[in-house]
Amino acid sequence: MEFPAYLATMPMHAITEIHGEPGLLARFRLELRAFDEAARARLTEALDLAAELHRDDRRVREPYLNHLLRVAIRLMHHYQVRDVDVIVAGLLHDAVEDHPDELAATASGEPSEAHDGGDATAAALAALAQRFGPRVARLVGAVTNPAYDPGRDKHVQYREHVAASLDREPWARVIKISDFTDNGVGVIHTVGPKVTSSARKYRPLVPVYRDLVTRPDTPLSAPVKEHILGQLDLAEERFSAILDEPPHPN
Repeated sequence: MEFPAYLATMPMHAITEIHGEPGLLARFRLELRAFDEAARARLTEALDLAAELHRDDRRVREPYLNHLLRVAIRLMHHYQVRDVDVIVAGLLHDAVEDHPDELAATASGEPSEAHDGGDATAAALAALAQRFGPRVARLVGAVTNPAYDPGRDKHVQYREHVAASLDREPWARVIKISDFTDNGVGVIHTVGPKVTSSARKYRPLVPVYRDLVTRPDTPLSAPVKEHILGQLDLAEERFSAILDEPPHPN
């Protein structure tokens, strides 16, 4: 498939709409040119694993891999991240949460077995540590949702987890903010009931991320932080348009 010369500068959701997963994969490979051969091989291995684990997953209208590609491309292009562990963790940030047994089996070589709760998470994180190193596993663990108390509001528990987990892992903040940007700013690219449910879920997190991104220990440059703050403003505008009642005419 032929892609335009300006693919490297196209907004990622525009690539998604026009060229789909092949276009995002091509854009990902363009970003890999900034890395040495060993880093490219490691990132390609992480991409291949993400593609295998999420092969049957969908996000409303698109393959789930599109989301993971956008998160990773945003890290490399917009956030100027050159830390390979962070980008690998970005590609695999949903792997433990969504496919723990299958991920655990990639380390053992045995068929996947059903585990319960924390056992499945621990086995999957151990598999990541074995294959990509303990730091990648720690970063993915920091952005993996825990089992929630069924007696409490799930969204409240999600916000509590995000605030507590990211407080102690500055690089995990960067991954989660890229994830949030794709979900929050990108909310207008979805359809159906998920538009409203996503806006309700993510809107209360805007001030949380605003605080996290402006902290001195968040390892991003000042211009990148300003870019992210602008994206948070845009997400808030979109949540307001979706959720807030329009003013009544006089």
